[in-house]
Amino acid sequence: MELSSNKSKIIIAAILLIILGSMGYYFMQKDAELLPMTVQEKKARFKSLIVPAVENVYIKLMQQYQDVKTIIDAGKSNGDIEKLKIEYKASTDAELLMALKPHPKSIAIAQAAMESSWATSRFFRKAYNIFGVWSFDEDEPRIAALQKRGDKTIWVKKYDSIEDAVYDYYRTLARSDAFAEFRQTKMETNDPFILVTKLDKYSEKGSLYGEELTSIIKYNKFDNYDR
Repeated sequence: MELSSNKSKIIIAAILLIILGSMGYYFMQKDAELLPMTVQEKKARFKSLIVPAVENVYIKLMQQYQDVKTIIDAGKSNGDIEKLKIEYKASTDAELLMALKPHPKSIAIAQAAMESSWATSRFFRKAYNIFGVWSFDEDEPRIAALQKRGDKTIWVKKYDSIEDAVYDYYRTLARSDAFAEFRQTKMETNDPFILVTKLDKYSEKGSLYGEELTSIIKYNKFDNYDR
């Protein structure tokens, strides 16, 4: 009986060593430079990491939008809706609905691809920052960019997960004054190729940014995720 018990302990210890070894490898790989990949491998890895997160966030945001719209259409309101107005800087019901309605997944996926170099950028590997979102709050988790603008250090937000990054990205476009026209347009159409033309203020590239997003969506058929 004692031999059998010792044998069981050895087996359990071996399993634990394997698990801990795998975890150590994972954490080393998270911050390490990626191994060389083909374009196809890079894109496949990107999709496996980013698409499920975008789809999960989109489902939650759409459900929230539909729930709030049902209440507003019935001519009612409640404390939660008033809190959402404050959070999303909306002064009217119409503005709140503009903010809450999530834009097409194809746009989010294309922007993630562009801003994170297909999930290979340092910001993504170190901070799960997929969309190049800057940080202006020294009290929040963040990391510094390697390059400065003059004497100014550029900081980007650090997230706990990919889904957190996706949610914050949707929230940023829903709140910022820079994207007011974008929000108005997505109430009129779900066409990603029209909507990306309203994202010129997202990047210093201006109108060229929308053209590049259009190319990424079309070439990779990301609009299939909107169907």
